[in-house]
Amino acid sequence: MSLFFCFLLEKVSILSTFIAPFKYLSPGTTTMEDEDNLSTSSAEVKENRNIGNLEDHPISSNERARGGTPSSKRKRPLEEGNNGHFCKLQLIWKKVSWSVTPKNALVQLHELKPGLQYKMVSQTGPVHAPVFAVAVEVNGLTFEGTGPTKKKAKMRAAELALKSFVQFPNACQAHFAMGNCINPSTDFTSDQADFPDTLFKEFEPSTHSEDFSVYNPVNNELLSTAYRHGRLLCHTLDLMGHGKQNKHKMASKAESEKNPVVLLNELRSGLRYVCLSETVEKQHIKSFVMAVRVDGRTFEGSGRSKKLAKGQAAQAALQALFNIRLPSHIPSRSKCHHLPQDFADSVYQMVAQKFRELTDNFTSMHARHKTLAGIVMTKGLDIRQAQVIVLSSGTKCINGEYINDQGLAVNDCHAEIVARRAFVHFLYSQLELHLSKRREDWERSIFVRLKEGGYRLRENILFHLYVSTSPCGDARLNSPYEITTDLNSSKHIVRKYRGHLRTKIESGEGTIPVRCHNAAQTWDGVLLGEQLITMSCTDKIARWNILGLQGALLSSFIEPMYLHSIIVGSLYHTGHLSRVMSHRVEDIGQLPASYRRNQLLLSGVSHADARQPGKSPSFSVNWIVGNADLEVINATTGKRTCGSPSRLCKHMFFTRWAKLHGKLSTRIPSHGDMPSVYSEAKLVAQTYQSVKQQLFKAFQKAGLGTWVKKPPEQDQFLLTV
Repeated sequence: MSLFFCFLLEKVSILSTFIAPFKYLSPGTTTMEDEDNLSTSSAEVKENRNIGNLEDHPISSNERARGGTPSSKRKRPLEEGNNGHFCKLQLIWKKVSWSVTPKNALVQLHELKPGLQYKMVSQTGPVHAPVFAVAVEVNGLTFEGTGPTKKKAKMRAAELALKSFVQFPNACQAHFAMGNCINPSTDFTSDQADFPDTLFKEFEPSTHSEDFSVYNPVNNELLSTAYRHGRLLCHTLDLMGHGKQNKHKMASKAESEKNPVVLLNELRSGLRYVCLSETVEKQHIKSFVMAVRVDGRTFEGSGRSKKLAKGQAAQAALQALFNIRLPSHIPSRSKCHHLPQDFADSVYQMVAQKFRELTDNFTSMHARHKTLAGIVMTKGLDIRQAQVIVLSSGTKCINGEYINDQGLAVNDCHAEIVARRAFVHFLYSQLELHLSKRREDWERSIFVRLKEGGYRLRENILFHLYVSTSPCGDARLNSPYEITTDLNSSKHIVRKYRGHLRTKIESGEGTIPVRCHNAAQTWDGVLLGEQLITMSCTDKIARWNILGLQGALLSSFIEPMYLHSIIVGSLYHTGHLSRVMSHRVEDIGQLPASYRRNQLLLSGVSHADARQPGKSPSFSVNWIVGNADLEVINATTGKRTCGSPSRLCKHMFFTRWAKLHGKLSTRIPSHGDMPSVYSEAKLVAQTYQSVKQQLFKAFQKAGLGTWVKKPPEQDQFLLTV
């Protein structure tokens, strides 16, 4: 009996020796932070304090199980049917999060970047299943994490931040440290959050051998490998840090034409892409925002996968820096790029809310409208830093009898066009800040001065146009939602004029195809009763996609300014809108530096405003950030209701341009005195004028009609002080 008891004690002792290391490696109980406190707590920093006591030494016979992870379960030392021997513990592959070390992302980030502040962004979803969003700013970038609890959202934000600057400096070295040299081309920013080819080890029993060895002799010792891996992770890189490793062979020409990421890497090697946010939209569809820094500028892209988002970011950089548009990445007529739906809805809600404020909760007589438009400015795709900068409404144009030869009337009062003119007003205000001698005023401007002359937009500032209904012209004509059974017999007419340039109807609504072959109307003809022709909003937006929003005058000072996206409230059809905005002039040819065929991101809204039946009001309103009240324009006369000229008329813009001329740096060398005639001042921007003629010829070459201009007498007025 005593012998049996001694034998039993010996077995228990062996069992205790076997499982002790797992107790040693367990995280234990620590005091966790309150979820409402979003700053890194001391408890989190100390939760892995015992890990530092581990030594990097070979595993002895009584320490064979020490390599288990904190989540490892206790293994049975004896297995029935195994002749009483210990089962073999072999190393298996396991997916892990961003780090192999036991420390979680919050602790790792705190050690590398102490003092960070986590901010609660939003709480969405039902009460029983909330979704929290928490953000943290690291190295000038804001990373947003979401989760069912604030703590998990905070953890996700920390993981995204870590991935942006903690990385293996060399992929082959990383795989060697992890005991895997099979796939040295693993992309650590791929769609897969956990890398199946990035292998980590854990103990698992096996009944195929009686060998008691706890690690594969081919591999290095487990703890040593883990610690080398941890040290590799501590190498920090800048967002666009140029790797000093040997470059791979250049991709073939065919491959580079298909992939903007590859082409950009050939032009600027060693670029790093980081994920700024990862959200789950409705119907469990994921949306990613990726960023890359090239030549000191940050470019962002969004998509349903990280690969698509990276491609958009790379394409944006190629367009802005090298004026390159890859043909294979120009969407076909059945495909187009989309904004994340939540982002588009937020832009719409901001515009609607601002209009509500300006019209006293829609009680003002000027709240009545058929079309509402607004432009929202963001830094990247961060909606939290978004700002509504202009608002407008209207659906009418000036009557021919009221055209003005002094530039005192606004010809087109459609909401989209007024919004663009209000945007030009905003650009003048931003340039005027550089007239100040105080540096703080310069810092407030969205423009920065270029060494070679002129100004450019600050890094990562984007503009988004919201329109409550599809723009008039070909985009609306071909919307299937407007074709009723009564129009089915006329579909062949629609197909005949598909993509054709169209003009607005004077004193009415709707558009008709361009019929005249003359590029300009005559002043006396309009005064004698001929209809004043105004190009459709669809065609004008297509023009902005080539020439920019700034116009001819401002082109003397600034680079072309393009919209990043258009959000349409109703009568929205992706294919038609994308086609008419971007793909009607694919054969326009090579454009000068800084000009491009802008590829808009498009989106509808989840819940648009109800259609407002009835006759359209004869007025148009506009508002610009920095101004308290709405300006009301009589659309029939093109002037304010009191009879004075609008702040958006040509004469006002010419006056502001003259005040900047000679005082601010220009992109165009000055030759002689300042032009005193409006039309001559526009001709100063020679590159802009040549691109405009290139665009008009492309429309004609494609058989889409002739761009009709206003009578030239409208622009031949003198500047009056």
